[in-house]
Amino acid sequence: MSGLVGVFFWGFLLVYGALMYWMTPKTVTVGSFFNGEDSQGRQASPFLLTASIFISWIFAKSVTNAANLGAEFGLVGGLAYATYWLSIPLCGLVIFRLRRRFGATGLVSFLTSNYGRAAALAFSAAILIRLFNEVWSNTSVVGGYYGEAGSTAFILAALLFTGVTLAYSLRGGLRSSILTDAAQAAIFVIALLMVLGLVLPQHSPAELASTSHWALNAGVDLLLVACLQLVSYPFHDPVLTDRGFISEERQMLRAFSLAGVLGFFAILAFSLIGVHADLVGIGVSGNVPAELARSMGIAALMVMTLVMVSAAGSTLDSTFSSLARLTGRELPQLAGRDLGHKAIAVGMLAMLLFALFGNLPMLAGTDILKATTISGTMVIGLAPVFVLHGLVRPTALGFHLSFWTGLGLGVALTLGGIPSSWAIGDGKYALLLGTNLYGLLLCTAAYLIPGLLRGRA
Repeated sequence: MSGLVGVFFWGFLLVYGALMYWMTPKTVTVGSFFNGEDSQGRQASPFLLTASIFISWIFAKSVTNAANLGAEFGLVGGLAYATYWLSIPLCGLVIFRLRRRFGATGLVSFLTSNYGRAAALAFSAAILIRLFNEVWSNTSVVGGYYGEAGSTAFILAALLFTGVTLAYSLRGGLRSSILTDAAQAAIFVIALLMVLGLVLPQHSPAELASTSHWALNAGVDLLLVACLQLVSYPFHDPVLTDRGFISEERQMLRAFSLAGVLGFFAILAFSLIGVHADLVGIGVSGNVPAELARSMGIAALMVMTLVMVSAAGSTLDSTFSSLARLTGRELPQLAGRDLGHKAIAVGMLAMLLFALFGNLPMLAGTDILKATTISGTMVIGLAPVFVLHGLVRPTALGFHLSFWTGLGLGVALTLGGIPSSWAIGDGKYALLLGTNLYGLLLCTAAYLIPGLLRGRA
């Protein structure tokens, strides 16, 4: 980039960071930093909570993956990826039940009281891996609008974006995340409508649907994977689950339900960008939206950058605030300690460390889709623990058999250790589908059997 265009693109990141910093109140209370309360100790309003859940799960990597899958499989690919957002209402229902029937105040404390400290530690480790993935997978997307992966411009943009997000996150914790989410949601929706307005009028509905084929090897296998993973995927994401415990139960459930539906349609709509890219001859790549925007001129690239920065910023600041809550409050409480106001300093230190080390995979050029599909397989063992809790007597053995079975299958899949006989169909995601189907059945049995045996004893 050069001249006025370069000034805009680089200046935009700085102005964006300054605006978010200005919107963020300096937090000095534990309730604001970790629970999103205002200066008077009041909970986030239903509107703010809904907007926060909606935009926090519209990850930059998510809209990029949606467009990539739309280019590869048509609307089937977009539908497959959008299905993950239906896990938000499901998560809200499960948290509502855990709070109403079992008095849960957080997932870590819930696991501690029902399945033991070892279970809570294993779960916390999974959360830390998830949060680590969120850093690099979102900064990579932003960097892709400033240069080719691995280039100096790519790296500098990703690091600058990390720095400006870290600055306002340190200032206000979860409260800053919730407040800035409202602005980021507005920016995202307006920019998304502008992008769709540039491409959709060029095609009829029939033409947009023409690239889709309802077959296992044409993206339906990934759709089925999403249907299986949506019962477990949200529970290892504190960006979502933390917001399930900071407001009144029914308000929370309404916010989760509305945000999930809105997110589903937003992701499905963005996949049309990929469908358009396929129709105009832009090949499938690791970042279809960026390739398409560059082909359409500087104005389109600017608007697409607005979409990605707003989406990535909302997720990254939520990642930092969730990390602070886990390290500053939940892990010390797991060890029997309450750090009081010092918890804020511990949380800030964790934010800083993740900002520094969380970009290492970005520098190595890791595929961003792997942050979703692989981690989703590793946590399938969480589904029975949270969804089926109370069906049988909860046991530590049941938790560990389910959790570690899922984790083992996810690792085996990553390392190529799953036998080909597990594949369902012959598509790109055939082995992933088989692993998730058979794995979910194994995890469910592993969770239920110890509880049933204990109940008979």
